[in-house]
Amino acid sequence: MKNAAAMRAKKYVQSVTLDTLLNEGLRSSRGMLPEYDGIAEVWFESEEDLMQGMSSSEGQKLGAALLEDEGNFVDHSKSSAFIVTEHEL
Repeated sequence: MKNAAAMRAKKYVQSVTLDTLLNEGLRSSRGMLPEYDGIAEVWFESEEDLMQGMSSSEGQKLGAALLEDEGNFVDHSKSSAFIVTEHEL
């Protein structure tokens, strides 16, 4: 990811939903909503790194550019964004 240093990000992952009957089976057997087209994950060392990276002048410019670019392929009204922590079991 070319802008990782400006954001203080350590990893970026895109996962695209597969076109498979398995998704329909999972959804219908559990009464779930339709799947998203995919998900994107941006990994940071800490919440503080995220806040520092995105509050710098370079991070704010990058954030504005990313938001503008998202408008080309993300329907924000049908999307979610949230901060998580990983617990490996």
